[in-house]
Amino acid sequence: MVWGLGFFYTLYPIPYFSSTLYPLPYSMQAIILAAGRGERMRPLTEQLPKPLIKIGGQSILGRTIDNLPDEISEIILVVGYKGEMIEEFVKSYSQKKITCVYQKELNGTAGALFLVKDLLEERFLVLMADDLYRKSDIEKILQYELAILAKEADRPEEFGVFQVNDNNELIDIIEKPSNYIGSLVNIGIYSLTKKIFDYQPVKISNREFGLPQTIVKMTKDIPVKIIKADFWYPIGYPDDLERAEPYFQHA
Repeated sequence: MVWGLGFFYTLYPIPYFSSTLYPLPYSMQAIILAAGRGERMRPLTEQLPKPLIKIGGQSILGRTIDNLPDEISEIILVVGYKGEMIEEFVKSYSQKKITCVYQKELNGTAGALFLVKDLLEERFLVLMADDLYRKSDIEKILQYELAILAKEADRPEEFGVFQVNDNNELIDIIEKPSNYIGSLVNIGIYSLTKKIFDYQPVKISNREFGLPQTIVKMTKDIPVKIIKADFWYPIGYPDDLERAEPYFQHA
C-alpha cells in the first residue's frame, strides 16, 4: 500500500515511439481509477464503493481485473471513498501485483493519474473501475502506444464526444455537447506513455483536472489514435445494474 507519494521504485524508461501499431511489450502496468464517491448510485454506495457493486454475482472491479490482458502484470488502483474496502477485496483476488494509492483530494482523472506518475514505467494503460469492458477491446488498444478506446453511442449527448481526422486520430473531445457533432464517445480506456507528464493537466472545473482534455493538448505535438470498441456498458445509475444483469448472469 502506498500512502500519498512517499516511496517509489527506480525506473528506467525505454525509448519513446509514435502512436502507430507497435508490438506489445512483455509486461505493462494498468492504472485503475476507483476513488470516486458514486453519488449517482446512491443509496447503493452508502455502504459500498461503486466498484464493489455486483452484477451477475461478481463485482464490477472483479470483472475489470479479470478482463485485463495477460500483458498486464501490475495493477495500480487509485482509491479514495471507502478505499479500505477495495484494498481488502484485491488482497486475495488476483495473482497480479496490486498497489493501492489513496487520492485524498478528488481532483479529477488527470489528478489521479499524475498522483502515481513516479510509480509508472514507460508504457501503461489507464481505465475506469466502474464501467464494464470486454477483454478483446482492451487487447486491441494495447497494440498502440498512444490511443483512446471509443464506442458509437445512441445518446452521445450524455458523454464526451470525439472529433477525429481522416486517420482516426484525436482532434478534440466535447463533453456532453448540446448539439449533435457525432456519436463516437469516450469510454475511458487510455493507452499512454510517460510523455503525457510533459503537459500540464487541463482544468475542467474549480477543482478537477481532466485526463482526456490533457491528452487533447498532447495531440498538438503527437498523434493519438481513436480505436473503436465492440462493447462497453457504462454504469451510471442504479437502473443500469438491472439492465446489465441479463448480459452477465452467466458470464
